[in-house]
Amino acid sequence: MSDQDPAFVRSAFSAIAPRYVVANHVLSLGIDVLWRRHTARVASEINPRRILDLATGSGDLAATLRSRCPEAEIVGADFCAPMLKEARKRNLPALLVADGLALPFADGVFDVVTVAWGLRNMASWSVALSEMRRVLRPGGRLAVLDFSLPTRPLLRSAYRWYLHRLLPTLGGWIAGDREAYRYLGESIERFPAGQAMCDLIQEAGFDTVRAEPLMAGISSLYVADVAP
Repeated sequence: MSDQDPAFVRSAFSAIAPRYVVANHVLSLGIDVLWRRHTARVASEINPRRILDLATGSGDLAATLRSRCPEAEIVGADFCAPMLKEARKRNLPALLVADGLALPFADGVFDVVTVAWGLRNMASWSVALSEMRRVLRPGGRLAVLDFSLPTRPLLRSAYRWYLHRLLPTLGGWIAGDREAYRYLGESIERFPAGQAMCDLIQEAGFDTVRAEPLMAGISSLYVADVAP
């Protein structure tokens, strides 16, 4: 499931890579920092020794995980090399170019896999989730953080206006690529949320899944565990 064009996604993120962090903070009013911290707290609950941060981008979540889990080995992977160039500025020791649909890791080698605002951009959500499940050990945990649409009608209408009218303009000013931010709104509309996403994750082989709406559902955190 998904109809994302990998070539377009790679090109779009390559274009905005140098301004990606600033754009995120400005366009979310800094709330993205709080969402990453919460995701890192959830990841730390099982005392992981080895974490894969998939679609690591500029390394924001990987750096947050490093602060939260200082004893863990953290591997950051992304299929867009220019984004990893930005991540290297954070002195993250283990970064590699990798496709989320064909991860270059053996089965069961990670305690936790995280992906923040990245699954939505992958060409097949189901294949990517199956790969995440494959590289997790028994007792491991997946944390997927991504945008969703608020459930309250008035807030949903206002948020859609922001996504499709204001966001492309602001993104064009800040990051220099209006089309990348037009795509963002469109991809959020297509992305499954709530129970639909929980079902998709469970179909990939996870034993328990829960959804946690954040900021009235503007983002959602999905936490899935593998039975020991």
